[in-house]
This record gives sequence, structure tokens and C-alpha cells, in this order.
Amino acid sequence: MPDLVLFDIDDRGVATITLNRPERLNAINMAMRDSLWTYLEACRDTPGVRLILFKGAGAAFSAGADISEFGTAPSIMEARRARHERDVWAALIGHRCITVAAMHGYCYGAGLELPLCCDYRVAAPGTRFALPEVTLGYIPSAGGTQTLPRTVPAGVAAHMILSGEPIEADDALRWGLVDRVAAGELDAAVDEEVARLLALPPGQATRRRRERLPLPL
Repeated sequence: MPDLVLFDIDDRGVATITLNRPERLNAINMAMRDSLWTYLEACRDTPGVRLILFKGAGAAFSAGADISEFGTAPSIMEARRARHERDVWAALIGHRCITVAAMHGYCYGAGLELPLCCDYRVAAPGTRFALPEVTLGYIPSAGGTQTLPRTVPAGVAAHMILSGEPIEADDALRWGLVDRVAAGELDAAVDEEVARLLALPPGQATRRRRERLPLPL
């Protein structure tokens, strides 16, 4: 059975974390969340790692949380304990490394909330972004109600959160949801961004995240 999250560190100090459940559009389940936590800790504790790049295998970055697991925890308290002990989103917001998300296909729910915790977001043309939780009767539960209005205009954030409707890549760029839409191949655009960020003085690339998303949210 393939690993649900792939992890690699190259000789530049770039750690690539790839969501690898393409048959489910990289819907994030508990096993994947545990792997993300483990790899974020590994990056934190490996001095040579300078930048973390998040990618999604297959046709989408991520369609969000795996709703088939909702309600399967032994109790509400057990579910809450697991989230507090392995708080992926807080670990990402407070991480020492530069963080970049390479976004394509569907970036819905947690598949948008994860990149919102990153320093920089690069998208492929045709990418769609949404927080559709309201259509299932709940609110974005991975920080989206806090991170989105700190990233895009308040009216845009309110519309996305309250309607669940997706927006397109050009609008995402215009409203500041992404920093760049690739003119050609996504990988080439991401490589250019990574090289640019690695050339910045230490701390400069992460300053915007720390100002925009101070902990605790």
C-alpha cells in the first residue's frame, strides 16, 4: 500500500511533503494528518531544512478532509484530545521554515486551510478554491475562519465562508489568496519561487506569515 504522504529532502534544504491519495483527490484523513505532524516535526528538528514545499499528487492538491471519518472517534473528548496533541495547523503557522504550497485542481476545505497557513502560495491556471463546510452544516474547522479574513478582503472571506462557493485562480490572485498563478507549468513557477525565497535573508520570507497569523489565532 503506498504511503499516504510522501517526504523528501533535497540538497538545497528543501523538504517536499506530498499528499499522496490521488484516488480520493487527496482527501486528508487521520493517518495523513498524523504523517503531516511527524514530517513537520522532522523538518523543525533537521537543521539543514530551510523550506517546506507542499504538493498534491494527481488531479488535485486536496479536496479537503475525509468526511467518511467524521463521527468515528470513540468520543468527542478523544477527538478533541487528538487534535490538541497533534495540532498540525498551529505547528505549521509557528514553524521556523519557509513554507510554500503548490496548488492545483481542487483546493477545498482543509485543502485550502493548509496553504493558508503557509508563507507563499503558487497556483496552476484553472485551480478552484473553496471552504464548502457550510454546505455540510458546520464551519471551517482547520482555522479557515481566522486565516482567510487575515489574507483576503473581509467581504471576500465572508462570502466564501458563508456561501461555500468556489472562486477561480484569477480572482484568487486579485484578492491575495495566492501570490502567483503560473503562466505555464506549475512546477517551473514553483521552482522559481523556491529559488527566490531561498535567496532572501534569514527570517525575511517568514515575516509576513508571523505578522499575519500570530499565535494563538
